[in-house]
Amino acid sequence: MKISISNPPIPGIKGTPTISQNRQFQVFSEPTYIYPVVPAYAATLLKVTGYDVVWDDGVAEEKSYDRWLSGLGRDSPDVVLIETKTPVVKRHWRIIGDVKDACPETRVVLVGDHVTALPRESMESSRVDFVIEGGDYDFLLLNLVEYLDGRTSVLEPGIWYREDGEVKNTGHFVLNHDLNSLPLIDRDLTKWRLYSEKNGNFKVTPGTYTMVGRDCWHRKNGGCSFCSWPTLYPTFRSRKPESLVDEVGVLIERYGVREVMDDTGTFVIGEPLKRFCELMIERGYSDEVVLDCNMRFGVLSVEDYRLMKRAGFRMLLFGVESASQKTLDRLNKGITVDDIVRGCRMASEAGLEPHITIMVGYPWETREDALGTLRLAKALMEKGWAFTLQSTIVMPYPGTKMYGEALDNGWFRVDPRDYDRFDMTEPVLKTVDMEPEDVTRICDEIYRSFLSPKYVFRHLARVRSFRDLSYSLRGVAKVLGHIRDFARR
Repeated sequence: MKISISNPPIPGIKGTPTISQNRQFQVFSEPTYIYPVVPAYAATLLKVTGYDVVWDDGVAEEKSYDRWLSGLGRDSPDVVLIETKTPVVKRHWRIIGDVKDACPETRVVLVGDHVTALPRESMESSRVDFVIEGGDYDFLLLNLVEYLDGRTSVLEPGIWYREDGEVKNTGHFVLNHDLNSLPLIDRDLTKWRLYSEKNGNFKVTPGTYTMVGRDCWHRKNGGCSFCSWPTLYPTFRSRKPESLVDEVGVLIERYGVREVMDDTGTFVIGEPLKRFCELMIERGYSDEVVLDCNMRFGVLSVEDYRLMKRAGFRMLLFGVESASQKTLDRLNKGITVDDIVRGCRMASEAGLEPHITIMVGYPWETREDALGTLRLAKALMEKGWAFTLQSTIVMPYPGTKMYGEALDNGWFRVDPRDYDRFDMTEPVLKTVDMEPEDVTRICDEIYRSFLSPKYVFRHLARVRSFRDLSYSLRGVAKVLGHIRDFARR
């Protein structure tokens, strides 16, 4: 059997749409390609089991839609896997129709957070053959393909299908797969170099992604209320730190990778973090590669940050979200504003580069609350405690607690099923005293923190090499691209 792991270009979208490996969908005017780790595992598992696998990322390969569809027709795969998200799910339904017309015998499989939250919807609204729930769709796709190929008679829980004209399923998905059993990703099969340069996270290239865990260990009361990934990963699991160090070694020695972003929702802490750092230092990898990861405030000590710096870490991505304690509590962040300031300061003083993410447009926040977040972001940037930042509009996806709250409280300013409007080009939620243009304007102003004279002077003072200068220039292009994006909105 031939299986295609596909990411189709989306007609009508100008720019780079980000779906896989991205917790919130955005379209970037500056090309940004994120290496999709779980689809890459899916491709690798299928290949090592003996199947013919096609890696078909029409977005990263910058194909037109017609060229992508005609190529799929020539390949005539038996199975096509497509990952979707809320803002593009209706477009994917139409694309599935085109695929079925071009390749009538091809079975199409949809995965992702949206179809995990609403699996029956896609089965009833499109010609899709299967929907796989949950984030372990690499394991479940292999199970499904082996079932179709007659190698097994049992489908695992979490698979939706059609039988005798009816929509059926095998039960709710279960995250019982051993991540340590996964093979090393076949980076050649999955065309890793497509994603190794055009990525704002990388200071040195070529760079690539790993995922030691799925997904975030912050699970108090179900995790952050705005995040869609607890839909995929309601429980946290991780590989052994030795496994990740082995993988980093292969990336250095076989592929010449110079920067690795581990995109686990929150990187491991405690003894696993200490063990990972010690092994990176012992094997000398800390001198050969730069590391980045997602982290939470309030869980690491000064000594932890210093150890991470010695182990080769550079950038830590922190979710600030808001400077309002009321908002942090409502989001179930489990942190305080003091944790934010202290964490940024400790990390930066240890020689790390904190990257902070912020959201604007919470339905309970006032304009003054949002401006308070803007002031905090500018202060952290100007003091050098935050190195870079990202600002987005609050966007609740189906399956999140915030989506349910918005339905219950009448917070939506658009039809909550008008998914195309969840594409970050406009707020979908009402706010206390802000118009939609006020929300986008404040997002824009947060990005303009990069243009603050104090920040620019401090940033230029850090330039020590051509690599630093090149990274800064690429950063300027990204920032200007974000500002243009908000200006269009």
